[in-house]
Amino acid sequence: MDPSDVAFAGVVGQAELLRRGEVTSRELTQLTLDRIAALDGELNAFGAVYPERALEEADAADRRRQNGDQSPLLGVPMAIKDEVDIAGEVTSKGTGAFVTPATADAEVVRRVREAGSVIVGKTTMPEIGLWPFTESITWGVTRNPWDVERTPGGSSGGSAAAVASGMVPSALAVDGAGSIRTPAACCGLYGLKPQRDRVSRYPHDEDRGHWICVGTLTRSVLDTAVVLDVMAGPGAGFEDAARREPGRLRIGVSDRFPTGVRGELTPEVRNALERTADTLRELGHEVVESEIPSRPAHIRAIVGLMLRGIHDFVEEVDRPQRLEHRTRAMARPGARISDRMLDRLLEDEQAMTAEVGTLFDDIDVLLTPMMSEPAVPAQVMEGRGASRTYLWETRWVPFNVLWNATGQPAASVPAGFSGGGLPLAVQLVGRHHDETTLLSLSAQLEAARPWAARLPPIS
Repeated sequence: MDPSDVAFAGVVGQAELLRRGEVTSRELTQLTLDRIAALDGELNAFGAVYPERALEEADAADRRRQNGDQSPLLGVPMAIKDEVDIAGEVTSKGTGAFVTPATADAEVVRRVREAGSVIVGKTTMPEIGLWPFTESITWGVTRNPWDVERTPGGSSGGSAAAVASGMVPSALAVDGAGSIRTPAACCGLYGLKPQRDRVSRYPHDEDRGHWICVGTLTRSVLDTAVVLDVMAGPGAGFEDAARREPGRLRIGVSDRFPTGVRGELTPEVRNALERTADTLRELGHEVVESEIPSRPAHIRAIVGLMLRGIHDFVEEVDRPQRLEHRTRAMARPGARISDRMLDRLLEDEQAMTAEVGTLFDDIDVLLTPMMSEPAVPAQVMEGRGASRTYLWETRWVPFNVLWNATGQPAASVPAGFSGGGLPLAVQLVGRHHDETTLLSLSAQLEAARPWAARLPPIS
């Protein structure tokens, strides 16, 4: 096979090539390292690469296969977002303010290693994951392989750029307010935020960031399902779900911005939403208009919990004086949210979750926009303050954070391209604990309008 075909074969494709003996893990890993060396100077998707260690892991994977091991990810390269611990490495979270190396792999890294993944490096993110773009004083600007003058999104932007450009078939990603889904949308990938607590966050669950979910970014629905089965543990059934038809569903559509957010969808984004709704009808689903419950009390709960969470994250850093001014400014309001007020906000969040959940008494899946416009220019908020950056992002990516607060699964699904060649996407939201319906429906959409064959210019 052509090396590019191997690079873009995806998780399932590369695993099959390895099983058939058409390539060894060492050869596959060397191809990955060569592509990183060739492409990452322009994209800046990696904060660290481990060539010697990765080749040693690849050799170990080849020996495991020779001994009859059939683990699902055996010998397949993978990257890890740099807010997930790898033993012996500093988990920078996009900042120079952390300096203490991790003492052990995070549980999710342990699981993908056990399943045979070869860890090639760590991917970039904005400082402590605050923004929907991937830029920081410490790691610089990460760029989109579809247009290097555009952002790959954030905060899992390095993971998205690495997968979209074919440097790796999969990268671990983390979503606290859209940080899997926004990069997926910017880079033409599939990105599923699982149900809260579906994938272990240990030891990172000690930060009380209950919105945060660990997942993966891949180029196909099936690849995501296979990786999530490993990450979630036995019995998840995600691969089976991605391989079966979803049945006839009742799907609600909403393009409404949350209460208090002034925004407008670009014509191309609106057309992508409408085309997706039409495709779903053609596939036999019932598509109806829906209205997401949205009240000022919901916004207060979300904003209050977000600000307190940022404050708590900043309190954990080793060298706070190294934080960016914008990060420190975002952390300050959270100091005014007492533990007693936090308890009230959590109660309000529970009430909001119950109210929003009534929407799914009438529908099986919700369809919304992912963003108000495609990937924005890189450094668009360079030098801007915290308040201005936050208000700007609420107009660009207002459709994501609610589902972190309610905890239910949500996915970014590719939906064509803009006239300028930028990926478009829509969001599918499922009932609580129902990733399987989202995976089945997403795979059906992928079969109806395949997206993986088109490659970005930087690939």
